[in-house]
Amino acid sequence: MTADTAQSLARLAAERVDHRFKGLPPDADGLTVAELAGQRRNLFTGGFATPVLALSAERLEHNLKLMETYAARHGLAFAPHGKTSMAPQLFQRQIEHGAWGITLAVPHQVRVARAFGTRRVFLANELVDAAALRWIAAELDADPDFELICYVDSVRGVELMDAALSGAGRPVDVVVELAAGEGARTGVRTETECAAVADAVAGTRTLRLVGVAGYEGEVPKADSERVTAWLRRLVALAADFDKAGRFAGLDGIVVSAGGSAWFDAVAEVFAEIPELSLPVLKLLRSGAYVSHDDGHYRKLTPFNRVPEEGALEPAFRLWTQVVSRPSAEQAFVNAGKRDAAYDLDLPFAQVIRRDGAERPATGVSVTALSDQHAWLATTPEADLEVGDWVGLGLSHPCTSFDKWQLIPVAEADGTVVDYVRTFF
Repeated sequence: MTADTAQSLARLAAERVDHRFKGLPPDADGLTVAELAGQRRNLFTGGFATPVLALSAERLEHNLKLMETYAARHGLAFAPHGKTSMAPQLFQRQIEHGAWGITLAVPHQVRVARAFGTRRVFLANELVDAAALRWIAAELDADPDFELICYVDSVRGVELMDAALSGAGRPVDVVVELAAGEGARTGVRTETECAAVADAVAGTRTLRLVGVAGYEGEVPKADSERVTAWLRRLVALAADFDKAGRFAGLDGIVVSAGGSAWFDAVAEVFAEIPELSLPVLKLLRSGAYVSHDDGHYRKLTPFNRVPEEGALEPAFRLWTQVVSRPSAEQAFVNAGKRDAAYDLDLPFAQVIRRDGAERPATGVSVTALSDQHAWLATTPEADLEVGDWVGLGLSHPCTSFDKWQLIPVAEADGTVVDYVRTFF
């Protein structure tokens, strides 16, 4: 950890707890985050107010170690996507677990990472905003250790970047983004157009082409065959660019892909990259693994296809309280759209706590969300009363983190050992 990072994280620990942070004990107001963490309060008996989102300390560490091992086993550099958590504490833990750097998507996220000393950033997006480009140029000029790689996907985009960066010192490193197919998201559609974008980069002094990249998760009607075919196109594009001498003068070539649904295919195809004129940085960018989930990624994770390599564990649980039981078939808890991810799946009722005892939420399911209530359907076997705590599993980490600014990290017995600060 650099001195800048340590100082920035220490400032987080010195932040005062107050009304800004949902779910924290009201009697903790005025304490610093470090002081509250040092009290090691219990999530269930220490004054926390529902709803409260918690991360499992053990599962979080398990996931960090698993992807560190996976990347090393497959010879991959790892730049997990920071947009998932936007939590500099987790960025640092990911780097301590072997990450090459952090992937981000927009300039604000890069500013957050830089404020906490992140030295390597992969910006998996096109950047044509002049003010943001000038800020990045100033960061590069001020810090020789700062590395940033950014997508380009059009000649027009290259022209706009070049104009904004006029007068900058160090060039901005860029990779040509290969689109995942017709009708997919961003990226250059054909190899001929990729060459034109690369030519445009070569015609500037402000940009430097260092590789190729893309996102296989956008492959239309994605399956193993289609994703593998696209990844081989990406590798072939890198080889063609290398053969044409487009990477002359570099120390290495970047080839990057990898979301959270197909990183096994990325590992397989990147293992086939032929010997090029320079060493290849095979950069994986999967981000949702850090907390995993109980829905979308539980179903899609590549570890379902390669169980011998391990399994991620869902680390989130949203603790809510039953506030109404109007009938034998219905109940309501005090968390809704403002508290729980719902863009991919509704939350999942998992456990019920009453009088210190925890049991499965048998016969309880979430059927809808209001702003501040979850609607529960209850069958005859459901044992549920007003006042009970209900633990909900969540789907989609990216829209779970962003609803909570300070998240308790709790051990299995409920002891809260840390708090994770997010910046969205």
